[in-house]
Amino acid sequence: MSPLITPEELAAIGDAAILDVRWRLGGPPGVEAYREGHIPGAVFCDLNADLAAPAGPAGRHPLPAPEVFQEAMRRLGVSEGRPVVVYDEADSTAAARAWWALRYFGHGDVRVLDGGLRAWTRAGLPVTKDESPVPPGDFTARPGGMPVLDADQAAALASDGVLLDARAAERYRGEVEPIDPVAGHIPGAVSAPTTGNVEPGGRFHKREFLRERFNSLGAVEGVPVGAYCGSGVTAAHEVLALEIAGLPAALYVGSWSNWVADPGRPVATG
Repeated sequence: MSPLITPEELAAIGDAAILDVRWRLGGPPGVEAYREGHIPGAVFCDLNADLAAPAGPAGRHPLPAPEVFQEAMRRLGVSEGRPVVVYDEADSTAAARAWWALRYFGHGDVRVLDGGLRAWTRAGLPVTKDESPVPPGDFTARPGGMPVLDADQAAALASDGVLLDARAAERYRGEVEPIDPVAGHIPGAVSAPTTGNVEPGGRFHKREFLRERFNSLGAVEGVPVGAYCGSGVTAAHEVLALEIAGLPAALYVGSWSNWVADPGRPVATG
């Protein structure tokens, strides 16, 4: 099953938990956009509160504890036998984090609305301001459904496999660093900005295009692949794009914000 779903396919689903995961680094809060209009039946999923633990040495968006994630998903109506569809404004950067987290914690039927709310409205489908409560779900969090990397494993993968850096190229090169205290990248990592995964309107490129893109960066069948970014959000988008391309990959959840928390770890620039 494809990890993506079109607006028309979503409109035809009789029953699904729909999570609105609109989020933007630095704000404004996504819930404000949700209240201005969302897909009928969707509930707002707060990336910072529902999909991550508080920031600290583990990174700016570390994984929540299983029981915390489970409680959040049940509150949002997520159940074991019910499909889940996640979306954001357009390019799936935030929605991919929800897709990845649900997959990691064991939900087997999660898809991302390709093109997000923008694609939904362009298809002539309705939006609403209604915030009707949803019945609680019965989802049980079972960690381990997706491969993860810690800092040491990421460093090893950069040497023995392919470690993709999903941030903008200028951050990878160390020319700018607007968020974290140190600029640069993990030695041996390959620059692969997530902007290259989507078309101008926000939809993902076709499987063949993505496969060719990642193959050109060294991510080929039989080679272990991982991805990181600033805090594990856009890197989930990279993992999603790799899955579309048929190339499974691990996520370094702590990413650069965890890497630079230890001043003894090496940093490369250029």
